[in-house]
Amino acid sequence: MYEIDLNLPKQIVADVLSNHEIHSVAFVGCGASMSDLYPAKYFLANNTDKLNVQIFTANEFNYDTPSWVNEHTFVITCSLGGSTPETVEANKTAKKHNCPVVSLTNKAGSALTVDADHVIVHGFHANYAAKAEKPAYAIALALEILQQTEGYDHYEDMITGLTNIFELIENAAHSAKGLAKQFAQDFKDDKMIYFMASGASEKMAYSNAAFLFTEMQWIDAAAYNTGEYFHGPFEVSTEGKPYVFLMSDGATRPMDARALTFLQRMGAKVALIDSKDYGLADAVPASVLTYFNPLLHLAVMREYGNQIAEARQHPLTMRRYMWKLSY
Repeated sequence: MYEIDLNLPKQIVADVLSNHEIHSVAFVGCGASMSDLYPAKYFLANNTDKLNVQIFTANEFNYDTPSWVNEHTFVITCSLGGSTPETVEANKTAKKHNCPVVSLTNKAGSALTVDADHVIVHGFHANYAAKAEKPAYAIALALEILQQTEGYDHYEDMITGLTNIFELIENAAHSAKGLAKQFAQDFKDDKMIYFMASGASEKMAYSNAAFLFTEMQWIDAAAYNTGEYFHGPFEVSTEGKPYVFLMSDGATRPMDARALTFLQRMGAKVALIDSKDYGLADAVPASVLTYFNPLLHLAVMREYGNQIAEARQHPLTMRRYMWKLSY
């Protein structure tokens, strides 16, 4: 059974709280790493009665550091390779303000770890489940902050979800292969693709649009929250327009259902990735179900990305500017 070490976030948070009274939490990252922090931010912000919880792209945190950032601010940063300059600098910014810093990275000993008080080295490359370790560890940190500062009625349900989710999403990604192949054939020639999601999965729509498709496939893409869809973006939903729709199970599902119904009514071309179809509710208790949608969507979309890359003969590692130019 694939799992993460849930004792590690518990111990880290206990250590931080033994030295700091926490009033605020800042999640800081860039690109896909920032999006991977969003589910944790969403969970904590929605359940705390006491904490100010915010998320920042790293250089905004550096250049326009909020006035409330101080020794009472728990800063959580994230960079897959641990070398993102803006995020490395964000650790320095946090330390200048006497903040406790926890960093998530796939690379032990990387630059991101230098100014961090605690480091969690997560998996990534082994399989689909490993690719969800980063957001899962962030959620675990958020859960422990909530539990240890003010208590949380559904703590054990969250632990159950964090224990069960990896096997579910690994199986989901593999079972999606046929649908992903069909998606690749249906969407490989589209010049612009729209992504939609809601709730904790909102930034999974953004992440897939901006990074998996725009960055890694050079396909123009945009992302919308399904709750915002009827406040402008629905005006371009015409017959055959391509959409990737990440449908959640849980609290925000009615928002998704309304938007999906309209897309289908207008004859849009929709690739639907529905958490219900993959049995999310069988692995995660209903009380916390809504917070686990992004982990499922992340894993399944990675298979969709693999298949469209193969269909287009455009490897996910191909870049035009990154790693080649100074910028």
